[in-house]
Amino acid sequence: MEKIVLPEIKDLHILDVYIKNGGFEAAKKAFSQSTDDIIDQVKKSGLRGRGGAAFSAGLKWSFMPKATDKPKYLCINGDESEPGSFKDRQVFEFNPHQLIEGTLITCYAIGAKTAYIYIRGEYHKWIKLMQKALDDEYAAGFIGEKMKEKFGTEFYCDIYIHKGAGAYICGEESSLMNSLEGKRGYPRVKPPFPAQNGLWGCPTTINNVETIANVPPIISKGWEWFSKIGEPKHPGTLLFGISGHVNKPGVYELPTGTLLTDLIYNYAGGVPGNKKILCVIPGGSSMPPLRGDQIEGVKMDAESLKAAGSAIGTGGVMVMDEDTDLVKVLARIAHFYHHESCGQCTPCREGTGWLEKILKRILAGKGSSNDLDLLITVANQIEGNTICALGEAAAWPVKFMVDRFRDYFEQRVGKEINLPVANKVHSMRHTATPLAEIKN
Repeated sequence: MEKIVLPEIKDLHILDVYIKNGGFEAAKKAFSQSTDDIIDQVKKSGLRGRGGAAFSAGLKWSFMPKATDKPKYLCINGDESEPGSFKDRQVFEFNPHQLIEGTLITCYAIGAKTAYIYIRGEYHKWIKLMQKALDDEYAAGFIGEKMKEKFGTEFYCDIYIHKGAGAYICGEESSLMNSLEGKRGYPRVKPPFPAQNGLWGCPTTINNVETIANVPPIISKGWEWFSKIGEPKHPGTLLFGISGHVNKPGVYELPTGTLLTDLIYNYAGGVPGNKKILCVIPGGSSMPPLRGDQIEGVKMDAESLKAAGSAIGTGGVMVMDEDTDLVKVLARIAHFYHHESCGQCTPCREGTGWLEKILKRILAGKGSSNDLDLLITVANQIEGNTICALGEAAAWPVKFMVDRFRDYFEQRVGKEINLPVANKVHSMRHTATPLAEIKN
């Protein structure tokens, strides 16, 4: 199976190696075409955002106004802070030049002269690697005004790396823009949307790292080629980051529509000790969990997971075996979202704290069945009542886990366990195997 975003080519992060393997041929091809043609090709390819919402990339590009006296901007969202997600850093480390080439093509298509790659602040290693790749390309004339001579075109743009301040909320696109402007990472009320009023009040397009890294192959090999890979309604490959109770955790690039069970057993080596699977979160910690006895036949693409009652999210698959304590899992997740709430919206600011408090009460052996109903009630009061999607990110794991594992939680109510969770939860997003210690 062909790898699109992470080709198995040694030293592809080195500029000369990237060029020898066809690097920047897609950019040359793109610059010889009209911007409308480029946007049309990306639309026809079916490329959808790889950052969570799975929105059509080409359609998003088309929202950028053509006639404006304001500068246009492109933001690449690399604020990878979702617990269970660790795919974008693979691009930074192993294929940074394809991301940069995709950025150049995207800037050309939407008419932007400036692009920012926003990387989460804790990614010190990957920020340095990405900056090295950027510096090498500037020196070689692939970025900036030297592009005119390099590509024989009037178009040029500049690319900057912006280091985030370590806030999960800045993965939300309007918070990201506020952070770039030097403000506190508060989400903005929409409308207006970024394409009309983005960075510094100017038209702005925001895409995920993996999304932009798909652009050069689409231009180089054609939209028809890309559209035939994987599921027709969500074509291409995805970078699946699988963690938890599997023998071979890591990032696997596979076609959309790959069976969840194949990902777990054929690629990630199955569950240690051949234990049964109790629960799987298929797209990062904010996505609705699935019962282990209901994952047979579930495909890993946006439409299939929606039909199964979950979502593709960031493709961060978290596997939990039969010995996992789901109350501890949920308490860790709830603490994370309580800690990361920006506090702007009352339902999120207060509600996330209530969710954590109730789960702590259950952990202490002082809970009741009424607490399970209360958890769902609070989650419902948060969902849909906040400015950004962090409300849903906090509510969904609680709401759906309690509902889908009601029998399990009923058995746990009133039973005390001996693990203090508050001091361990926040570190969850810094490890590829966050569930290793969550056992009975």
